[in-house]
Amino acid sequence: MAVIPGEQARVGNSTWKEVERAFIAAVEQRVFSGATVVVRKGDSIVFEGAFGFRTLEPETSPMKLDTVFDLSSLTKPLATTLAVMLLRRDGRLRLDDRVTRFFHNFGVHGKAHVTFRQLLAHCSGLAAWRPFYQQVAEIERGGKVNFVASQGAKEFIFEQIHREKPEYAPASRALYSDLNFMLLGETVEQIGGIALNRFCRDRIFRPLGLRATDFIDISLVRSRRFEPVPEMFAATSFCAFRKRLLIGEVEDENAYAMGGVAGHAGLFAPVREVDRIVHVLLRCYAGASDYLPADTVREFWTRDKSVKGSTWALGWDSPSPDFSSSGHHFSPHAVGHLGFTGTSIWIEPEKAIAISILTNRVHPTRDNQAIREFRPRIHDLIMAALGEAGA
Repeated sequence: MAVIPGEQARVGNSTWKEVERAFIAAVEQRVFSGATVVVRKGDSIVFEGAFGFRTLEPETSPMKLDTVFDLSSLTKPLATTLAVMLLRRDGRLRLDDRVTRFFHNFGVHGKAHVTFRQLLAHCSGLAAWRPFYQQVAEIERGGKVNFVASQGAKEFIFEQIHREKPEYAPASRALYSDLNFMLLGETVEQIGGIALNRFCRDRIFRPLGLRATDFIDISLVRSRRFEPVPEMFAATSFCAFRKRLLIGEVEDENAYAMGGVAGHAGLFAPVREVDRIVHVLLRCYAGASDYLPADTVREFWTRDKSVKGSTWALGWDSPSPDFSSSGHHFSPHAVGHLGFTGTSIWIEPEKAIAISILTNRVHPTRDNQAIREFRPRIHDLIMAALGEAGA
């Protein structure tokens, strides 16, 4: 397969050639079909590039820097967590409030003392994942027409989460959980009085000048009030549940069953706009922007101490001491997050370094796990190019 960088990487100096070669080699080796990357140091972008292909099937099409990706679990920090930060700033939510303050039925099965801080830090006791989409599909097969991806399906899933039995005592262990963020998405809607995508559009995307970042509401697609342009998107996998190749449609089945708008997945964006959000957060962290108070960003970017040994901050992860996807040169004070589709962000706040990498490693199949070895290697190469290796 010929490697065709979608757009020539913008390189500040020759030390970045090795980074560029690593991306090109990863495309050749089918680590992913394509990738985009932005590396930031302070207020400057020092490297950016697009490599490989946004689609391999049904035909090859080159990747571009403005290609829009399914961010998958980057939805958690970039949309849901940021929305919670805004609610906290406005005094409408306290992190140590119990979830039952807003959802009285959630307290069943011993969950009455679970807090929003515990949801954000993945130590609430909730399960990692449940196949809610299968239950939703079964209800539709039972005669409820167009139930999948409806508002009713979304409310059904919320009700199932409220009724969940915890898998462990709150704050006794850390377990990465989509359910935590589905519930946080519902919280934003409950407090904000509008849908999560509307809240994020009005309070995050528009104020930050983002033009291509949003959730894709399936109800609008079905009614033809919105039709995604396939040429804008990086394709993801052939979905066995939906029996089609996904382009401009959320990869995560539970998010699809919820209509494409959920707290754990569903956000789409190009890499430069991911970097834009991160840049604003870095400026807030340094006290250089009034979008969010510095102490709020610093609190959310500090490892939570509820569970000994947990790497989780609030809505963000930090490097693990063993095999971290961030590589070997980020400090324990760094924060980041991964997405199932092949997306990632890693940030070194004190040095104002941010690396945003978007890939569609699930295209055309989810079975490709080669990105696990690529991620730490590429972050090490980038940090070396920044002069941070061994720093």
